[in-house]
Formats: sequence, C-alpha cells, structure tokens
Amino acid sequence: MDDAKQAAAREKRRKMMLEDPMMRVIPVVAIPMIISSVIDSLYNLADTFFVSQLGTSATAAVAVNDSLMMFLRAISMGFALGAASYISRLMGAGEDDKASRVGTSTLFIGVAFSLCFGLVCLTLRSPIVDILGVTADAKKYSMDYSFWILLAAPFTTAELIMNQLLRSEGSTTLAMIGTVSGCVLNVFLDPIFINVMGWEVAGAAGATALSKVVSVIVLAYPYFTKKAMLEVSPKNFKPDAESAAEVARMGIPAFLRMSLMSVGGVITNNVAKAFGTAVLAGISVANKLYRFVASIIMGFSQGFGPVAGFCWGARKYKRVKEAYWTTVKIGVVAGGILGALMFIFSRTLVGFFNAEANETMYLIGSLKIRALCLVLIPHEIVMITSNLYQSLGRPIGNLVLSMSRQLIFLIPLVLILPQVFPLVGLPGEYGLAIAQAASDGFSFLFLALPLAIRIFRQIGNRPDGAEPPFASTRRSR
Repeated sequence: MDDAKQAAAREKRRKMMLEDPMMRVIPVVAIPMIISSVIDSLYNLADTFFVSQLGTSATAAVAVNDSLMMFLRAISMGFALGAASYISRLMGAGEDDKASRVGTSTLFIGVAFSLCFGLVCLTLRSPIVDILGVTADAKKYSMDYSFWILLAAPFTTAELIMNQLLRSEGSTTLAMIGTVSGCVLNVFLDPIFINVMGWEVAGAAGATALSKVVSVIVLAYPYFTKKAMLEVSPKNFKPDAESAAEVARMGIPAFLRMSLMSVGGVITNNVAKAFGTAVLAGISVANKLYRFVASIIMGFSQGFGPVAGFCWGARKYKRVKEAYWTTVKIGVVAGGILGALMFIFSRTLVGFFNAEANETMYLIGSLKIRALCLVLIPHEIVMITSNLYQSLGRPIGNLVLSMSRQLIFLIPLVLILPQVFPLVGLPGEYGLAIAQAASDGFSFLFLALPLAIRIFRQIGNRPDGAEPPFASTRRSR
C-alpha cells in the first residue's frame, strides 16, 4: 500500500512539473525554498545580533568565520547540487530507481568526506583563523566559534544534501520543514547559550551546531516514512563511475562558486582589517543583511531549477523557456520592491547590530547595502541564468557564471578599488564597500546576458520530444 501511495505521489508531482501552468508551478516549488532561504538568513542574522551585544570584536569574529562556514558549505553543496541537477533530469525522464541510487551514494560519500575535512581543520584552527583575516582582539572569539562549527561539519553536509535531494524531486515543502525546524531551534537557543549560560560567542556556534543535528533528523523523516519520491537507504548505496562523473560535472562548478565566495571573503576580511575592526564588522553586517533580501530572490531561482531540469529530462523545451522568463518576471518585481525598501532603511538596519553605535560601522555598512541594492535585479538574472545552465547539465556556462562574481571580478576589485579611491580624494574603505556591487554589475553585463542569449539560440524553436541540442545530455534508451 505504501508503495502504491508513493507511486501515485510521484505521478502527481511529475504531472504538476510537466503540465500545470508555469505561473502556478514556479511559486508552488519556489515558495518553500524562499521560506527556507529566508529562515536560514534569519538565523545567521540572529547569531550576529546576539553576538553583537558583546561588542564590535565579537561581531568581527563571527564575520571571519563566515568564510570558513562558506567553504564547508561549498564542499557540501558541490555534492548536493551536482546530485540534484542529475536527479531532476533522471526523474523527468522516468528513471526513478537510478535517481535513488545517485541520491543515496552522494549522501553517504559527502558526509564521510566532510567528517574528514572537519577533523583536519579542528587540529589547525589557530593558523586557519589567522589566514581568514581575524584581528588580534577578535581571535579568541573566532577560535571559540570555529570549534563547534567544525565539529558539526558532517551534519551540515547531511542537511544540505538531503535538503537538495528533496528539492530536486520538487518536494520543496518537506525540504522547507527540515530547514525551518533547525533554524527556529537555533534562534531560540542563541540567547540561552550566549547570555544565560554565559558561553558568549561559543554559545552562538553551539546553538548552530545543535540546530544542524535536529535538521538532519527532521529531513530524514520523509525517507523513513516513504513520503519522498526518492528512496534513500543503504541498499541503494551503489556508486558507479558514470553517475559519479555526472554529479562531479555539475557539482564542481557549484563547489567552485561557493569556495570562491569563501576566498573572496578571506581577501575582503584581510583588506578590511587594515582599516580596523569597525570596517570589518560593518562589511560583515552588510553582507548578512543583504543576504537576507537576496535569499528571497535566490529562492525563486532555486525553485526554477527543478522545474527546468524536469522539463528538460522530459524534452519539453518550450516549458524550459517559459519557466526561465516566468522566474525572471517574478524576480524583477520582488527585487525592485525589496531593494528599494532596504536602500531607504539601510542605516537603521545596520543599527540593530551596532550596540556600540560606532559611526564607521554605520557608514561602511549602509554604503555597502545601498550599492548592492542598486544591482539586486541584475544579480537576480545572473543567479537564474546560472541555475538554467546547471539544470540543463551545462557545466561550462554554469562554471563561468559561478566564477564571475568572485574570481573574475570581485577579487580584483577588492584589491584595486581601495587603492584607487584615495587617488580621487575618497577613503579607501569606500572602494572596498562598493566592490561587490561593481562585481555583480559586471557579471550581469559581460557574462549573464551573453550566456542567456547563447543558450536560447541553441535551444531555438526545437519541438517538444526532439533530441536535445547538447550531445552530453542525451539519455540512452
């Protein structure tokens, strides 16, 4: 009976992805992802808010560890997004059993890898936080925070992979429940661990680590009860070279994108600390506040991914294009409204995390937020186009877009603009504050637009059911 219900649920989900009106499908798939992304951003903000009450040095310490957390997430998302892209296409093509084998193998291998990574980093914490750009007065806080984050590394990876597996099949509500449960717990535990227990910055990290464990338990429930379309179990742990190569083909660009975010963060931190702890804290707070707004746009782009992958696997090319333009239209409206609001209230928002009322932190934080808001819509189109390439199994375009925001544009701008601004009579830290916004604008103009035009020309007016235009994505019968 359970198998019959699962089969019926699979068919209902497949029908929705392949036949329902796109203006209904995208919100249905995307809204749970948006909620997950927003809640995820909220609990990062909660960590920063409660830690900021301890002073600017504590805020800066959490900022430095963001780069370490980002690299850990990069490893996890390399496995997760590589598998999710392949699984969406497999399920669109009706190859559910193979999709379950890919999902199970990716989960087990990813968790084992991150466990080893976390243990190695635990033994090297002191030199690692120095490399990350910690200031002398924030190092103790940074060491305390990183201990718990690294200890929870395998749970972070398990959470992200299981979340993406659920998203890949379109079960975004189940994915949302898993993420939200851990986030809510984290927000609840932060003030208890930091203030009541007196664990300070280590308390914030401990709350985050425990929330990851809870999220993994909640996310495992749909697989144990067979509510998920995929069947993740030890019997499906059957790694094979062909599947591993396909997961790596799409996972490596995802890993590079996020690891480059970590590298960009490290370089930004090291440049910022030369201007003082307040500038480092202001940049960090601005990043987290902007990430909250960007997470809403990102939710739409991530919701578009499984739909595009399903339709591509089923050879419904018109629906792929319709999904892309529907997501862009929704994102432009949402981005315009949210960007305008955040631009207006930028200084007020920074003030929530500036317990010492440091004017430098106000100035740099609000400047960075306003610059980023001006390019929010172009950045949204970059994300959607990158997800298009990923969903269609096109690693090169995805890799180029993944690298553009950090390696191609951001890192050079972070190094150059603080040197150029004093030459025109402006403080160097202003150049650092606008570097990310300039990078987003260049990524849109010089890469996202040309790549979007190119792939739609390749798809052309190909009739549904015809052979795909890309030889690497043709499936064998």
